[in-house]
Amino acid sequence: MTKKKIFKTDDIPLEKFNKLSIQVSLNGLSFCVLDTISNTITNSERQVFDKILNPFELQNNLRTLLEKHQIHKTSFSEVIVVHSNGLFSFVPKSLFDENELANYLKLNAKILANDHLAYDALENYDMVNVYVPFVNINNYIFELFGEFEYKHNGTVLVEALLNNSGANKEPICYVHVDGQQMSITVISQKKLQLHNSFTFTSKEDFIYYLLFTMEQLNLETETTKLKLFGSIEEDDEIYKLCYSYIKDITIFIPSITSYPMADTDKNNIDFTLISAL
Repeated sequence: MTKKKIFKTDDIPLEKFNKLSIQVSLNGLSFCVLDTISNTITNSERQVFDKILNPFELQNNLRTLLEKHQIHKTSFSEVIVVHSNGLFSFVPKSLFDENELANYLKLNAKILANDHLAYDALENYDMVNVYVPFVNINNYIFELFGEFEYKHNGTVLVEALLNNSGANKEPICYVHVDGQQMSITVISQKKLQLHNSFTFTSKEDFIYYLLFTMEQLNLETETTKLKLFGSIEEDDEIYKLCYSYIKDITIFIPSITSYPMADTDKNNIDFTLISAL
């Protein structure tokens, strides 16, 4: 029989009440620390790379970032890693078979025979997100902290938007911008119509992917609501270009959390990063 250990609060290091959320992608990374006692974000940083890195360069940058903030020497009650890449596919739960992961992905993404595949179940929405995580990042995080949770940023993004969407009859097109990555999510009547991710290098790339997606879903540019959020503002060239094609456009400011920011910059806190907590 295994006895459950019981600790006095005074005997538990304060670090044990901290949660760590890390988001990694080939064009940037970020982290934040949540103090669950004060319900406050106590530390964070976000980096956008000048170029697309490979997974090993990404790991080196992550190591440097965590060492800079002494994160690698800190204990946490929970560690969550969010993998951001375009190697994913959403599957209806009724059609999902965990023995067929490669088949779900091969039509949407280029995968290798030795790629490790994973999936996240969105229990409340009868969907499963199948994806390729960064295995070297997972191994590195496990070496630092032991057991941890990981998921795909598409899972976090879709779940958060669905949780906060109303019963709108007309579809709403959300576009989350993170560096050179754009994630398009279309929701109608609290149901996911589409979620896809693209890497862009110019504003022309951005509008092409957006208009192509809208055309595929028969979304009218004159009437469809477009909500942009993430690293984009109204005075950005991308926003101005979008407005020349789509009239009902706004900057979406999600209530990402009620967590106050201690001595940290809100610009460091990405929507998916904090929604994963």
